Parts: sequence; structure tokens; C-alpha cells
Amino acid sequence: MRKLASIQTVNAVEPIPNADAIERVRVLGWWVVVKKGEFAVGDRIVYCEIDSLLPERPEFEFLRKNCFKAAIVQGGNEVQRAGFRIKTVRLRGQVSQGICFPLAVLPPGTPTDEWADVTEALGIIKHDPPPPANMAGSVKGNFPSFIPKTDETRVQVLEAMLLRHAGKVFNVTEKLDGSSFTAFLRDGTFGICSRNLLLDESDDTHLFVQLSKRLELGATLVRLRDKYGFDPAIQGEVLGPGVQGNKYGLREAELRVFNLFDISASRLIDLDRALELLREFRLEVVPQLEPITLGHGVDDLIRLSEGVSVLNPKVQREGIVLRPTVEEFEPELGGRLSFKAINPQFLLKYDE
Repeated sequence: MRKLASIQTVNAVEPIPNADAIERVRVLGWWVVVKKGEFAVGDRIVYCEIDSLLPERPEFEFLRKNCFKAAIVQGGNEVQRAGFRIKTVRLRGQVSQGICFPLAVLPPGTPTDEWADVTEALGIIKHDPPPPANMAGSVKGNFPSFIPKTDETRVQVLEAMLLRHAGKVFNVTEKLDGSSFTAFLRDGTFGICSRNLLLDESDDTHLFVQLSKRLELGATLVRLRDKYGFDPAIQGEVLGPGVQGNKYGLREAELRVFNLFDISASRLIDLDRALELLREFRLEVVPQLEPITLGHGVDDLIRLSEGVSVLNPKVQREGIVLRPTVEEFEPELGGRLSFKAINPQFLLKYDE
């Protein structure tokens, strides 16, 4: 589970060219701009990741000018409180991701062991705006437990894991900036999901339902099951008009698949076989980039994430996702070996 705020150690302190009042510190695999002299190598600090929404408290008021986000209200209900949102910024040419505080910001009695999760202690939540109206239809319940959710960990917190898997070949795909989608067939029942919810597949006001019917996904999954003998689920990104500002300039909604899951055996299908089956049933997949033999540090992979989108070379790609060609369990991740590197140029331009 992602720790938005945790206790970490400063690993390096470096000057920023032409900057007298600020410098950069290394925390995990992140570079963070701080006041000069505020921290030293070896200091234990509170680190808050990007997308943290800090509460309106006196100790965070200095962030109001640049970071304040008003509460979001829909239908008379507050769906996200007001607060100070931490995002990727550039200061004197240096990309800064996250924010550091001295331990004194913590309430008395809060654990200060390295890696201690202090998200709740500081009243921090994830900045997570609600979906637009065309993706706020009727729901049947929560995301089903028999399918794994898709949420890769950022590479900046995985330095030790990179060393363990050095020399292994990883498939690389473009990470698309869309909306997470799952469709499944289980015991003859077809279902559609957003990232966290099981949708009502009869509600035609929802973009996912409209797209599913246009692509005839229910019938496609039935044919796949009948031919290969397992209950399938597909997972991917929905892109196009009404989704994340339609950065790729698509004329209509599209689905790009990145996972094929065997519900019957409770396992993900290995890459080569998954691509073969998805293409057989005319399901578009996410852009496949050149594979790499892992021997990269965090900064190397962040540089690799930079570039333009395969779908539209006029826009920066969001980043890359790396997975081995054969599915593998990774204890540090508590699930499949899969992680992402996000393009900082994308975040600087679009991460509003």
C-alpha cells in the first residue's frame, strides 16, 4: 500500500546551479528542493510524496499561495476536502517531487522509525478528484475480489528491488493517461469495472458501458472462453473525448488493453501468450516499446520514461511500465513484479 507520508533518511545533499537559497536532497529515489542548510545527509525526516493532500493546519499554511486546492462538491456533497496538494514542480531548473519536513511536524508520540507510515498522523489523504459526469453512472458494488487491481508502484521507492532483478529482461510499454477499465466473464456473467467499482452494465449513460457495447466485449469474452476454456478478464485504459482532457486528440473513445487475466486459475497470462490472444480477438493493446535488460538506476529509468506518445507524437507520454515477460511474484510489492516510471515532463505540463 502506498505511503503518502513516511519517515525517511536524507541520502544526499547537492547544490543547485545559480541558486543561493535552495538546494536539492535525495530521499529514496526522489530529488526534492529544500531550503539551503535545512537538512544534512543522514537526517531522519518526514517525506510526503506527490499527490499528497495536506490538511489546512498552521504548519502547512506557507503552502497556500502555490498549493491550495478548494474542496470539491458534487450534488451538494463534499467529495474531496480542501487542502494543500503536493505535485511535481521545477525550481531554478531542478525538478522537485514531494516535500520534506523535520520530525518536529509530527504530533507527540508518532513513531519515527524509518519507513514508518505517518500519513494518518498528519491528516494527509490522496489528491483524487472524482470522475467526470460521463463516468459517474450507476454502480453495483465494489471492485470484485477475484480480479487484481491495477496500480503499479513508482520506481523511486524501489531502489533495492532494481538491484535484485538486475540482468533480467523487462518488457516496456507506454503508460497511457486514461481511465482504468476492467471487463470480465465469470460463471457466464459479464461485468464492467472502473478502478474501484463494479458498474451497472445496463446504464448507458456511462462511457464504459457505451464503449463496451460498441466493442461487443461481452461476446468477445464469451468466444475467448469457449475456445480456450477459462473465464477471462481484460484490463486496460479508456482514452478519448471526455477522458483526462483527451490529450491524444482521439475522435472517439478507445480501449487499450495491458492485462489478460485467467479468473479460473487466478493468474495473469504471460506477456507473449496474452498479446497473441488479445490480437486474435482484435483487442487493441497499449503501445509496446523496446524491451530492456535491467541494469538501470532510478534516474536512468526516469530518463527512459521521457519521450513522446506513440499515439500522438505531439504530446509527452505519461511514462513507462516495466514487467518481465513471464509473470513473477515480488515480495516487496506484495504482488506481481511490475512497476512504473513517470515522465517528469508530463507531470510538469499536465499535473494540474
